[in-house]
Amino acid sequence: MVAHSKLPVLDLITDQMRAVLDKSAELAPDAYATDVGLDEMRQAYVAERRFWNEGGPAMAATIDDRVPTPHGEVGIRCHLPVAGTDLPAVVYVHGGGFVVGNLDTHDRIMRMLAAESGAAVVGIDYALSPEAKFPVGIEQCAALARHLLDHGADYHVDGTRLAFAGDSGGATMSLATTLLLRDQADAGAPAVRVSALALYYGLYGLRDSMSRRLLGGPWDGLTEDDLAYYLDCHLADPADARSPYLDCLGADLSRGIPPTYLVAAELDPLRDDTATLAALLTQLRVPCSHEVFPGVLHAFLHNSRMLDAAAVALAHGGAFLAGALDKE
Repeated sequence: MVAHSKLPVLDLITDQMRAVLDKSAELAPDAYATDVGLDEMRQAYVAERRFWNEGGPAMAATIDDRVPTPHGEVGIRCHLPVAGTDLPAVVYVHGGGFVVGNLDTHDRIMRMLAAESGAAVVGIDYALSPEAKFPVGIEQCAALARHLLDHGADYHVDGTRLAFAGDSGGATMSLATTLLLRDQADAGAPAVRVSALALYYGLYGLRDSMSRRLLGGPWDGLTEDDLAYYLDCHLADPADARSPYLDCLGADLSRGIPPTYLVAAELDPLRDDTATLAALLTQLRVPCSHEVFPGVLHAFLHNSRMLDAAAVALAHGGAFLAGALDKE
């Protein structure tokens, strides 16, 4: 591997971001370590996230359920910010490198997005890698979208007014699922309309970039070795890395992509993936809003208890989703 001169990231983060890192180290020092074994890695991730999910907006109702998919049942959690029926629905796909995370680790994010958008937010507990390999997760997400279209009334939502949102690997999966649903409809499956996307600091297919060369370290768990570990866990065949449902920048994005809100963290090695996707969508005349939050790291969305940027990013994403879904 070629050695690159790195930026002094920890000198560039905001005071609030520094306080977040100190708190995370106190909660679980190995929360981002990929060399401690899978079970310990998942336990540390869950332990560290427990603090960040306390508090936040109360929901009018929360429905936990299980839904069928081509790869077995998956758990879902539907947060309803207001009482009533026929709310638009936002399917939330959690991040965690395809390997860690669940409905609990991202619960506050989902509740905040529901409160800010006025939509029901439906999280999916998709099957994690390496036990389940690509493309199992996105096929489960597509099945949930179809389930909401057919059975939305069971959750007080209108499945014809649907959006996707996600963070990190969940952002990748949200875009990929939108592409998969489009391609399934082209092949004759009933159409599922996705009206908007809110994608937070995803990875979309760049193999190399300036942000990858200059950023990433033990503070965010996104060294080159970490990124290779996640991808190795996720793929049954290395050739799948070039699938348009993982290398989304290589997919046909000229049709079927709804208005999209894109967020990047300034000090995230994946920052250039988002910038490239934003530039491509803009050239293709897909309505797109691209926002970079200064002085923060990958996964900052979790830290709204101590980090103002996280609350702002969720508020902006919620407003974007509300505007797009209100037009339906």
